[in-house]
Amino acid sequence: MLMFITHPSERYSISEEVQMALEGGCRWIQLRLKDATDEEFRQTALEIIPMCKEHEAFLVFDDRVELAIETGVHGVHLGKNDMDPLQARETMGPEAIIGVTANTTDDILRINGWDIDYVGLGPYRFTTTKERLSPVIGTDGYRETVAEVRAAGMAIPIVAIGGITLEDIPSLMATGINGVAMSGAIINADDPVDYTRRVLASLNEHKQQ
Repeated sequence: MLMFITHPSERYSISEEVQMALEGGCRWIQLRLKDATDEEFRQTALEIIPMCKEHEAFLVFDDRVELAIETGVHGVHLGKNDMDPLQARETMGPEAIIGVTANTTDDILRINGWDIDYVGLGPYRFTTTKERLSPVIGTDGYRETVAEVRAAGMAIPIVAIGGITLEDIPSLMATGINGVAMSGAIINADDPVDYTRRVLASLNEHKQQ
């Protein structure tokens, strides 16, 4: 699975970014606009919601639980300083997609038994798309975390995030993760549509059976 995370760019508008990711075959979009007001966020969401519906893609908001409910999108991704995931589940109901950020194995083990749909585990490497306060994980770190989480009986999907590129996919998928999240690598590619296609092809080629 591939999640595309929006990020302000001098090259493209947020809507253009989303359109290119969708044209490349991505079917999971996270709208992330940390510095936007609720109204700015709402207006951008209303631009991309029809695009996601047309391509039958999942759309989740970075935080903004109330706006997610208001606009009827699929769910939210919650960082450590956002709404408590259990409160979000109670507020949004059983059908909503709720993902959470994790930086360590303990972060994931702590939510064992919670009604959470996926974990975004990172950072894989340093990235400028968001402030990183945790040490990079690296390939060995993902392998160790996946092994410990599965040994604890947790089947929750683990998505790698943080500075990931197309070239990283074979080694990352070999660790047992379930997918990757990308932002800058796609936005900054010479041809974001083609890059997205190649990312998805590599993910499909290297996914564990």
